[in-house]
Amino acid sequence: MKQHQLKIHNTLSRKKEVFEAINPPFVGMYVCGPTVYGDAHLGHARPAVTFDTVYRYLSHLGYKVRYVRNITDVGHLTGDADEGEDKIAKRAKLEQLEPMEVAQQYTDSYHRDMDLLNTNKPSIEPRATGHIPEQIALVQDILKQGLAYEVNGSVYFDVLKYNEEKQYGKLSGRVLEDLMSGSRDLDGQGEKRNAADFALWKNAAPEHLMKWESPWGLGFPGWHLECTAMSFKYLGKHFDIHGGGMDLMFPHHECEIAQGNACNHQDPAKYWMHNNMITINGQKMGKSLGNFINLQELFTGEHKLLEQAYSPMTIRYFMLTAHYRSTLDFSNEALKAAQKGYKKIINGLRISQKLSFIADENIALDENQVKQVKSSIEQAYKSMDDDFNTAQAIGHIFNLLKKINSLHTGQLHPAQLGEETFQDLLDTFSLFVIEILGLKEEKTDHQESLLSVLLQVYSEAKTARNYQKVDEIRAALKSMGIVVKDMKDKIDWAYEE
Repeated sequence: MKQHQLKIHNTLSRKKEVFEAINPPFVGMYVCGPTVYGDAHLGHARPAVTFDTVYRYLSHLGYKVRYVRNITDVGHLTGDADEGEDKIAKRAKLEQLEPMEVAQQYTDSYHRDMDLLNTNKPSIEPRATGHIPEQIALVQDILKQGLAYEVNGSVYFDVLKYNEEKQYGKLSGRVLEDLMSGSRDLDGQGEKRNAADFALWKNAAPEHLMKWESPWGLGFPGWHLECTAMSFKYLGKHFDIHGGGMDLMFPHHECEIAQGNACNHQDPAKYWMHNNMITINGQKMGKSLGNFINLQELFTGEHKLLEQAYSPMTIRYFMLTAHYRSTLDFSNEALKAAQKGYKKIINGLRISQKLSFIADENIALDENQVKQVKSSIEQAYKSMDDDFNTAQAIGHIFNLLKKINSLHTGQLHPAQLGEETFQDLLDTFSLFVIEILGLKEEKTDHQESLLSVLLQVYSEAKTARNYQKVDEIRAALKSMGIVVKDMKDKIDWAYEE
């Protein structure tokens, strides 16, 4: 395979950079996973699909990727700040369960939904509660560097002290002075020396459900600390890619950078990637707005804003039709269009698997057709090399699909492409759809064998000129979203587009 110059938009430098692995062919990628206190929703699906695609494409290019995605099962407080209740403990109280029961229940449901979206399982999926000793050691190290302080059993990162030599805010573009002036009302209140300081370890109140022994008494880790400890353990102190949603850029990833520099005098990751947010009918998704949709509601259609159910592959395809750094608006119109597009691609995949090269000495090679196929293949790769632009790549895949459909209907003869280009066309289409974009056919049980029997009955009714039976079969299949294709030499079927 020819050399690819993959470029990644690095949030840290605010520009596209040529991707150069720290230790090729190995690539370490850490992605912030879910806080497991509720069912997975669209906000969980987007980073999962985005970084699954990054993982797939890097693997396709020949890199050996260690993909680490964590499970946050402690320390993520309501409001994403250093005060308030633990999100999992709060749900545990509501449901009268042990916090670990809540974490397990929603970890399982997250995995179920990610499997339906056809995302690869990460190489390692560490849990925050499984890495308490590593987190305590990290706090001790930061204290030793003189960049943290302990108050009443809690340990806070000293942002002002850190900022004397480093730059807190360089990832998100926040200026420390602005952060301080925007929090004047907190001055002199609470345990922190400064409002911008953040918790590395929190003292646990007697009623706090999740707590561990530490050198500072019973407590629990700060949310930002967990990812630093787990990424260091499995990827080392400096790794290739750190990913997550744009909402994590500040304060979560900013704090990770500060912690990494405090311990190791370098940024933890070389490239920082952030997927953009999703909106519902142009509005930010939120429980208070009544437009909060979890994935199971999308798959079943059971939500007041949904006109129908949308399959997992429709959702995955829809997400890939936008570049990961652009906002993505969910609406019934957009999802129906995505459903159509997905089915077109899957119909093309089914056809491509049946096509075979037929030589014909009487048919000349059509240089123009060959050129068009080669150009579409090249452009599809160029799109992926340009910061994983799946939206553009899909456009070029549709150009290949047109050729496949022309071969299927007989408008284009395989000999016009020549055997090599013909094979390239089929191989590239299949590779992009299945391996890179991660789309698959959503079959119902025994679909193929049942359709084969029905089409046989249809064919016999047609031969016997029993047009009433022909119409009945067509109508019955149409009600199931399947159309009968009467072709010159055979009868076939396709998903209704």
